[in-house]
Amino acid sequence: MPRRPTGWTLALGLALPVEAATTLALPAVLAGAVDAVLGGADRSGVVAFALLALVLGTAAAANATAAAAGPACAAEATAALRGRLVRHLLALGPGGRLHDGPPPGDLAARVVGSAGDAGGRRPAVLGAATALLTSAGAVVGLGVLSPWLALAFFAGVVPGVVLIRLFLRDAGPAFVRYQEVQAELAARLTGALAGLRSIHAAGAEQREAARVLAPLPELSAAGSALWAAQRRTAWQATLLIAAVEVTVLTTAGVLLADGALAPGALAAAAGWAALGAGLFEQVESLVGVAHARAGQNRADELLALRPAPTGTAVLPAGGAGELAFRGVVVRDGEQVLLGPLDLTVPGGRTLAVVGRSGSGKSLLAALPGRLRDPDEGAVLIDGVPVDALAPTELRHAVGYAFERPALVGRTVRDALAGAGPAEAAAARADGFLRRLPRGWDTPLDELRLSGGELQRLGLAGLLAQPARVVVLDDATSGLDLATEYQVTEALDRATLGRTRVVIAHRATVAARADLVAWLDAGRLRALARHVDLLADPDYRAALSDSTLHAATT
Repeated sequence: MPRRPTGWTLALGLALPVEAATTLALPAVLAGAVDAVLGGADRSGVVAFALLALVLGTAAAANATAAAAGPACAAEATAALRGRLVRHLLALGPGGRLHDGPPPGDLAARVVGSAGDAGGRRPAVLGAATALLTSAGAVVGLGVLSPWLALAFFAGVVPGVVLIRLFLRDAGPAFVRYQEVQAELAARLTGALAGLRSIHAAGAEQREAARVLAPLPELSAAGSALWAAQRRTAWQATLLIAAVEVTVLTTAGVLLADGALAPGALAAAAGWAALGAGLFEQVESLVGVAHARAGQNRADELLALRPAPTGTAVLPAGGAGELAFRGVVVRDGEQVLLGPLDLTVPGGRTLAVVGRSGSGKSLLAALPGRLRDPDEGAVLIDGVPVDALAPTELRHAVGYAFERPALVGRTVRDALAGAGPAEAAAARADGFLRRLPRGWDTPLDELRLSGGELQRLGLAGLLAQPARVVVLDDATSGLDLATEYQVTEALDRATLGRTRVVIAHRATVAARADLVAWLDAGRLRALARHVDLLADPDYRAALSDSTLHAATT
């Protein structure tokens, strides 16, 4: 939500009270016009009708302003909240606790859907509050005409309040559940789209569609419960309004017959009775408030996710980049994913991390740069815990290259900030960069790159970083053997003297490392040279690739 009022918010905040005031004044002005006409006073009749025209014109202008300002105010609030959510989620990145929060599909649903619902909160609350004040003012008007009219109206207040409370009690949880099931659908669909090729290859389209759409009955049930509450409240409010208006008008008729009310007052009583009873038909306003509140609650849950604390320390000058894992444990709930792990990579050495899928290789690779923090233990670079480092110091200390690197910026040049032709050539990316329509100035949204080309861009960016610790997480898996050999040679030269952690699937990669950390089900099974581990058939199975036979003969 905006932290300070905007022009549209101020316009809405002014228009609604003016609209309420003119609406409340209208019955009294109309009564004055009726009495002036019946009294036969020409001059007073002109004044009364002029005043009536002024009130009607002001009410129309205020209504038009509110109608324009309400959606604009909601749009501004939605945009501001979405921007705040996106900035907050990105700020949770390295070292954050985003992995403890909702899955990606749910995150997207909250940023897009729940933020949109929450954006209408201010107009909904202002509208409901204005309706309440209008109804309260109408009751005061009835009391000014006659206390009996106010008492007649209050006969319906208690059941009206009960009606509203029952609606809020039933509708609030239904709205929340509806949004939760929507988010679950979005999460399942996101996962299905990510694995679309595998689904088609397995011929599992129908099974996957059934899985994705499985929450639909629950979504329908939540929607039905919401509409049932709204429908029930609507017809009950209609009956109550009719009963209240009949009671007030009957009382006014009796007072008119007794001479206690003027004829114009009867018209004012009818108008104020309708306005006062309008409090009980604010189902639409209450729906908006409940909807917005549910959306805001789901957005607040994301805003409550806090990034891990950061320090202010810097690395000692001239450090060799020694990387140490001390008692490291990473969990998902009660399940241990990695550890306990005690491991030291001497400065300037290369560690290859080997293991089957799910053994914890990428988790280990994420720890030095705080892409994931351990639940126990510490990770140190040159003796300094990484969680004590200032964020900028950590970014300069640890460089990453991934299997699917994300390109950030507007153009290729932005994405490769710091890298030049030499780095692009070393990563074997210069050839396809020259073939791009606008070369380095090609917009990222116009790029159509293969996985290998994307990896080479990521490697070019890495080569430009003066990091003490370099982490290669499947960063060459999309390259053919010849290109991988050329890129690896370039990496070896460019990162000579730096500490390297390489996720290895091929025996040739493990063979080039100084040490191999063999992970098995999240535990460090062995720490040794590749040649010393080759005798173990389980190790060879973890490195089953086309180069292994040559490495063992």
